[in-house]
Amino acid sequence: MSFAEVKKNFGFGCMRLPMQGEEVDLAQFSQMVDEYLAAGFNCFDTARVYLGGKNEPAIRERVAKRYPRESFLLADKISNALFETEEEVRPLFQKQLESCGVEYFDFYLMHAQGKGYFEKFKKCRAYEQALELKAEGLIRHVGLSFHDKAEVLDEILTEYLQMEFVQLQLHYMGYDDPAIQGRQCCEVCAKHGKSVIVMEPVKGGNLVKLPEDALRYITDLHGDSPAGYDSRGGRLLWGVYSDNTIFYLHTFVFPLQQSKMIYFYLMCSQQNIL
Repeated sequence: MSFAEVKKNFGFGCMRLPMQGEEVDLAQFSQMVDEYLAAGFNCFDTARVYLGGKNEPAIRERVAKRYPRESFLLADKISNALFETEEEVRPLFQKQLESCGVEYFDFYLMHAQGKGYFEKFKKCRAYEQALELKAEGLIRHVGLSFHDKAEVLDEILTEYLQMEFVQLQLHYMGYDDPAIQGRQCCEVCAKHGKSVIVMEPVKGGNLVKLPEDALRYITDLHGDSPAGYDSRGGRLLWGVYSDNTIFYLHTFVFPLQQSKMIYFYLMCSQQNIL
């Protein structure tokens, strides 16, 4: 499955937003939103637990109130810390809609699924209730974000065939990491015919905060120009802001067979960096 409504395959994650003290810097966030949408992108991702709950109101004020609903897509999540019983799931969902200032979510995820959380979500019928909300038109697509072993993901997708996509932590350091099992989880998604959304493609920014020696090495590959080459001699697609911080390095998409990424996977070539 692919999602044609997602433009240019690059999402705006709202787990980390610019802050002024304890509050979201709404002026800077507005500028970021404006530039993102003006560039032709349209998909925002959030969760109620991010920034102590301050990100959803920020999205309401700087996205939902300022742009037509059809001009953007919004993903939100139901998180383990926010409910304890089956009866709390639907009221929580309604609060999320209100906080974000929207009448429906384009994507709604079972958040941070693993063996332990999955058992609680099943007990509280979180999956079933999300599917009911989808049938009522309040959710367009239902899926999950995942942090566990591939065998647990296989169990979830076998039990809940209705899940449309999986959000995975994927970056070059974790692709073959036995703790993250990026490759194996991708293979499970392909087995079940599920789309993959990439989260943490540059590990919260850590993979583009290069040591000086590594940055000098890449720059020397092509002089002073903001372009370089990967280990196979191909051109790296990378941009540099005026303050010389790297905006993105090396667009690369894993061969996921039937599974389709709907966010670009931005990463560095391991051989060039290390």
